[in-house]
Amino acid sequence: MSEKTVARIMKGLGLKSRTVKKYKATTNSRHNLPVYDNVLAQKFSAQAPNQVWMADITYIPTQEGWLYLASIMDLYTRKIVGWHMDKRMTKELVLEALDQAYRRQRPQGEVLHHSDRGSQYASHEYQERLKRYGMKGSMSRKGNCYDNACIESFHSVLKKELVYLETFSTRAEAKKRIFEYIACFYNGKRIHSSIGYVTPNQCERTYRKTA
Repeated sequence: MSEKTVARIMKGLGLKSRTVKKYKATTNSRHNLPVYDNVLAQKFSAQAPNQVWMADITYIPTQEGWLYLASIMDLYTRKIVGWHMDKRMTKELVLEALDQAYRRQRPQGEVLHHSDRGSQYASHEYQERLKRYGMKGSMSRKGNCYDNACIESFHSVLKKELVYLETFSTRAEAKKRIFEYIACFYNGKRIHSSIGYVTPNQCERTYRKTA
C-alpha cells in the first residue's frame, strides 16, 4: 500500500513512527592507507549470488556500552552472508565477518567487494584477505553514504525493527537477539520488493535450482 495510506491508518490508530535518537560515527576515512576506486558506482544490481558483496559497520547501544556489528550483504539475494559483533570497532571485527561469509558461501569466481573507506576495510590485513579470497575491492567516495546504500539500508531496518524497540541490558543479550533477527527473520522470513517479494533464502534457492 502507499505511504499516505499507511500514514492515515497510523494516525487513526494513534501510532507514531520510531525516530533515530543517537548517532555515532563508524567510518574513519582520515588515514594514509590505500583505498580502492569506486568500481560499483551505485550500480546496485548483480546477475547471480556471490558476484557483489557489500560491507559496512553499525553500532548497537546496550546498558554495558556500545556493541559494534559488521555485516556483509550479497547484492543479488540481499542475504546477510556474514556478520560479527564485538565491543570494539577494530579490523578484527570486519575480518571475522568476511571470513564467516567466505566459509558459508564458498564463492566460485571473482567477487566484487564494496565498502566505505574506513580504516578497518582499508587496513593491510583486510586487503590481503580480499586477495587471498580472490576478491576485487571497491570503495565508496569519501563522505558519500549513497555509494553503500543497500547495506546501510539493512542496518537502518535492523534498528527500526529490533534495536529501537528493545533495551539491551548486556552485549550478550544484544548479540543473541541480533543473531536471531538476521539468521531467522531477515534472511529466512522477511520479503524484499527488490528481489520479487521473496526472502533472501528463497531467492538464493530459486537461483540454484534454475542455474
